[in-house]
Amino acid sequence: MADLTLFNSLTRKKEVFTPINPPNVGLYTCGMTVYDFAHIGHGRKYTTDDVLKRTLTYFGYKVKHVQNVTDVGHLVSDGDEGEDKLEKGSRKFGKTVWEVAEFFTKNFYDSMDKLNIIRPDVIAKATDHIPEQLDLIKKLIDKGYAYDTPEAVYYDVTKFKDYGKIFGQNLEDKKVAVREEVETGKHKKHPADFALWFKTVGRFKDHSMHWPSSYGEGFPGWHIECSAMSIKYLGPQFDIHTGGEDHLSIHHPNEIAQSEGATGLKPFARYWLHTRFLLVDGEKMSKSLGNFITLEDVEKKGFDPIALRYLYLTSHYRKQMNFTWESLSSAQTALTNLRNQLQALKMQTDRTTLSPEKQEKMDSLRLKFSNAIGNDLNTSEALAIVWEVLKSNIPSVDKYDLIMSFDEVFGLKLSEAKHEDKEIPEEIKELSDKRNKLRKEGEFDKADDVRKVIEEKGYTVKDTPGGSLIIKK
Repeated sequence: MADLTLFNSLTRKKEVFTPINPPNVGLYTCGMTVYDFAHIGHGRKYTTDDVLKRTLTYFGYKVKHVQNVTDVGHLVSDGDEGEDKLEKGSRKFGKTVWEVAEFFTKNFYDSMDKLNIIRPDVIAKATDHIPEQLDLIKKLIDKGYAYDTPEAVYYDVTKFKDYGKIFGQNLEDKKVAVREEVETGKHKKHPADFALWFKTVGRFKDHSMHWPSSYGEGFPGWHIECSAMSIKYLGPQFDIHTGGEDHLSIHHPNEIAQSEGATGLKPFARYWLHTRFLLVDGEKMSKSLGNFITLEDVEKKGFDPIALRYLYLTSHYRKQMNFTWESLSSAQTALTNLRNQLQALKMQTDRTTLSPEKQEKMDSLRLKFSNAIGNDLNTSEALAIVWEVLKSNIPSVDKYDLIMSFDEVFGLKLSEAKHEDKEIPEEIKELSDKRNKLRKEGEFDKADDVRKVIEEKGYTVKDTPGGSLIIKK
């Protein structure tokens, strides 16, 4: 099998993946802030994480997957501005912050289940890990990386060497652009310093979620949560950390600085993967533009969520992707075609010994697939190999088995595929029955005439040893 290479955002180049403790792999994927509905942009990011996890398993690794649930402390701006998103959700939906967190955590994982995303081994809620976060804050204060103020405990970015160079950025670009109408930290030593612990004073004096601490009653900042939970479950150093491209500028540099500052070990995570945004009709998704699309919206329009997953796979995760309903329709058609062809292969149960030539072809296709998916998760190239397998001259049963092994990575649930004939009208079914009868009677010319009628009506007939399949064009 080929090497697995991944593009490491930290070094900004592709690297051969070598885990710290093979064959074990520690994987941390930044999860949802659970204050509103999950949308199809989230779906793309978490499908990428799922493909990564499946690819690691395909390459023989044993993955321990940890994912956080942010249910406190994530402000409307990543740079300590504005209100807590959970309180924003509480006002919007007329529920307590705890009810909002519970409802949208369930909504998120229900949505991900529909996309056939394997659930993490550990789902870690920030509110369940307050002691771990306070312990980490104490270490940072003791080591001189953090300082206490009347409003919050802050991380001092000037104490962390090369903070401004993490992910190839400049410290000046990380400074929070403080607007006069936004209340932000008044006691920060540097504009890029970030909160580890907010105190229930000033703008947060009525904050709904708070805990006692030696620094005063308060609640954790967003960034410290991920560090504390990843270290608890994966150790002070682990293999892979993922997130969306929006985490490159603030959240992930802050995670690195506070984690390495507390432990004295680097790197915190060896490989960092970031998924690009999903646009809708060329624009960023937002409720104000009316292009905020959920999995429920996809289903209401009659689409299979797995077709959306197929669509995600047609583009590389490091490329910005543009969603349209037309592109989803094309993905649904391709998925239906694939399922129908696989069902036809499944009906052909005769297994024959592979000739050396066909065995060589099968081995080359398998290697070609591992080269594609092992090349920084090139799913579009890997999908193309599925269609190449279908066109190859290897026996039908071996084609089917080979594609099923590929689906361990794709996650398209192809083993559950059934021939999709729910849209086949009775008229077409009757014509197919008539054609089959003529073929049995040896009336092949008349049978071909019936086939032409079926095709004129928008359907294709595929003959298999197990019978005829009708597929809508």
